[in-house]
Amino acid sequence: MATPIGHADDISRRAVETLRSCAAIACEDTRVTGPLMARLGIGTPLISYHEHNAERMRPAILARLKSGETVALVSDAGTPLVSDPGYKLVRAAIAEGLPVTTVPGPSAVLAALVLSGLPSDRFMFAGFLPPKSAARQRELRELAAVGATLIFFESANRLPAALADLAEILGEREAAVAREMTKMFEEVRRGSLRELADHYGSSGAPKGEVAIVVGPAAAPTRLDDAEIDRLLAAALKGESLRDAVASVTEATGLPRREIYGRALQLAKDKE
Repeated sequence: MATPIGHADDISRRAVETLRSCAAIACEDTRVTGPLMARLGIGTPLISYHEHNAERMRPAILARLKSGETVALVSDAGTPLVSDPGYKLVRAAIAEGLPVTTVPGPSAVLAALVLSGLPSDRFMFAGFLPPKSAARQRELRELAAVGATLIFFESANRLPAALADLAEILGEREAAVAREMTKMFEEVRRGSLRELADHYGSSGAPKGEVAIVVGPAAAPTRLDDAEIDRLLAAALKGESLRDAVASVTEATGLPRREIYGRALQLAKDKE
């Protein structure tokens, strides 16, 4: 059985029992996982599984699972499978019909969302933004209309530039920069994207792991029927019915069917 487990000193009792009872612990870096296991008094053998050896190690781990062994997968920071190669191992195990379970651990994504104070009923984790500004801005334009709180991971040294691009593309949205989530030096700074961009632009890059939380796009203001009729009447003075409907649909963002129905009603009222 493969068991992804989060990494933290406040690790759960269930996680400790799982780590002690499994045949092996697959980890990104034995130099990180080793000291934690030592503090917990866990002597289970460690095997290395990371981005650079995953293709080679995955068949060996699957072979152990097929033989009936339990292998626990841990990550260096936060919940496994979030921005690490663990999901490929889970997919392979599922494809082989092998049982997989999880022991929940610390999650920077959820911790940052909770502490941001931003809407949490609907959110999207978008991973790391591209490192280059042009590509970053292009991706942000694609995300600009998403009606949900956005969560990004970002390297500390790129944070000032990333916040500047976020402010330019997404505008004056509420946001938060969360640093070192669930760790000793946890810190959250809240404000508008422009305020945060100005702060880190002047103070420089912080230390540690960083998550950016951005409030959702504001819902478009709904025009009342009288305003829609006014726009249609003005458009119909110089355009055909079809072109007027297209113009008002584009200007308001409302469904074409709705605009077309009101245009027909206007034409009928004039008869």
